[in-house]
Order: sequence, then structure tokens, then C-alpha cells
Amino acid sequence: MQRIGVLLLLLVACFSTAMRAQAPAPKPDPALKTLSVFLGHWTCEAESKAGPLGPGGKVTSEESIQMILGGFFQQVRGADKGPTGGQSLEIARYDPVNKNFPFSGYSNDGSTWSGVFSGSGNTLTSAGKGVVAGVQGLFRGTDVFAADLMSYTEKVEISADDGKTWVPFFESKCAKVKPARKQ
Repeated sequence: MQRIGVLLLLLVACFSTAMRAQAPAPKPDPALKTLSVFLGHWTCEAESKAGPLGPGGKVTSEESIQMILGGFFQQVRGADKGPTGGQSLEIARYDPVNKNFPFSGYSNDGSTWSGVFSGSGNTLTSAGKGVVAGVQGLFRGTDVFAADLMSYTEKVEISADDGKTWVPFFESKCAKVKPARKQ
């Protein structure tokens, strides 16, 4: 009797494994194609504004952006040089319920941020909250892409008083770096 029970258990395990193997692999939502405009390597020049999050000044940065984990998420790795320079990591995804792109970011100075962005045409808008230099605040921004999608300008404002007043945080101009030809 025990042999029959063990045999049945093995048959059920094999059958369920075979059924899972035949199920199609999940595919990323087609809306994630919106993020494809960012893919690649970018260089940026920015003007950081002095304010509640620190000093202002010129900032240069590089970002490498790729899809990860089967194309379900976008990873942004950045390196900044300037008064607020450092390294950062940001992960974005598509939320099919709210039809937007939530993201979370982290910097090697302990800063964190999260928010959502959405887009229409060549313009993306973002909004969220973060903690930078020990100060919690809100942010909102706009990215406007050139017609060829090889460059964009970005403007970000912050509020340290729950959205009562907004001040400029930074403005940047970014260009996609064309990869060098393989020899």
C-alpha cells in the first residue's frame, strides 16, 4: 500500500512539473517599451542649485541604463562628479494597475528616493519623495527629449515643506553616447 502511495506521489510530481514546463514564460508588459528611450550610455552636464539639500554647482555625470531580470525592470547606474557627486542605482518597473512607472533609487551617500513617472510624446514627468543629506522632501521633474531621442533636458524642483513651496534643484542636458565601433 505504501508503494502505491509513493508511486502516486511521484506521478503527481512529474505531471505537475511537466505542466509547468509547458506553460509559456511570462513576458514583460508592452508598456515597458516606453523605457527603451533611456537604454544605453548617457553623459550629462548639470547645474545643481544651492538649497535645503546642499550646495550648488556644476555636475557632470554618466549613466548606464539597461533592462534586467527578463526585461521586467530597468536599471540605471550613475556616477556624478561635482559638489553632490557620488554613485547611484535606480530601478524602475511598469505598474499595470496604475499605468505608470514606479522607481526607487539609492546613492552611496545614503540618499534614497522613490516616485513614479509617466510620459506622453517626447515628455516624461516624475514626482516622488526622498531623503538627501538627512533632509526629507518632495521632488517633481520634467524630461523633454529631442526628436531624434539622442538627447534630453531635465528640470527638477524640490520642496522641503510638503509641497507648500518649490525651489529649483537642478537642470541638466544629457546626450546618448554612441558606442565605439568594434575593431
